[in-house]
Amino acid sequence: MSRAELFDVSMMVALTSLANRVGRGLLLCAALLAAGIGLPAMAAELPPTSGLQVVNAEVWSDAAGASTEVRNMADWVLDSNDHQGLPFIVIDKAHAKVFVFAGDGRLRGTAAALLGMAKGDDATPGIGNRPLSTIRPEERTTQAGRFVAALDRNLHGVEILWIDYDTALSLHRVVKGTAREQRAQRLATPSPQDNRISYGCINVPVNFYTDVVNPAFKGTNGIVYILPETRSLAATFAKYYPPSAGARSFAR
Repeated sequence: MSRAELFDVSMMVALTSLANRVGRGLLLCAALLAAGIGLPAMAAELPPTSGLQVVNAEVWSDAAGASTEVRNMADWVLDSNDHQGLPFIVIDKAHAKVFVFAGDGRLRGTAAALLGMAKGDDATPGIGNRPLSTIRPEERTTQAGRFVAALDRNLHGVEILWIDYDTALSLHRVVKGTAREQRAQRLATPSPQDNRISYGCINVPVNFYTDVVNPAFKGTNGIVYILPETRSLAATFAKYYPPSAGARSFAR
């Protein structure tokens, strides 16, 4: 079976999982499980890259605050063709930032993000089936890993980017939340220390979602890489290999 066929199979498994869960009506995020998801257009498989392909220095000069881990990850994605030419997102939990890339590695935009209240790289087993009122603060994590993502609408008709159906993880426009949470205000502060407030979903500014996330993923699937905060990149991404020091675009 080719890599393209394996990719199609993984998407069909995810869609089947969603169909089985729509009737349960229990959500982890403010975005509810989407109904009637369709299969977005798939990008053709690209040939393996020849030589090291990295995000260029000009791109990173525009990406204020990109950590070493983010830069290494984006460079590895392109060098290995792990994204198969699809748009991709790198989420830096440690610094509460989101970086959106086109399939060819162009940086489309970056923004601050709100993340799960608790630090951790794993989701509590079965958490996608539980009502919000039963989710304890220490269980409100944003799990790390590689996910196939697609746009769709929830039962309220609000568009979201679905990241992982089994744990009801999505990226969406910042929700109002409670007055005590002050989600919009947290996004506007320069420090990432107050960005841990959600049940696990990634909240981004409204304009960033509309102007960057939606155009990047419209009509296609994409890949979301959520970087770990308690594990290494190599332990989280099985195929990850650190770029050599001379190849790091941010060192140029």
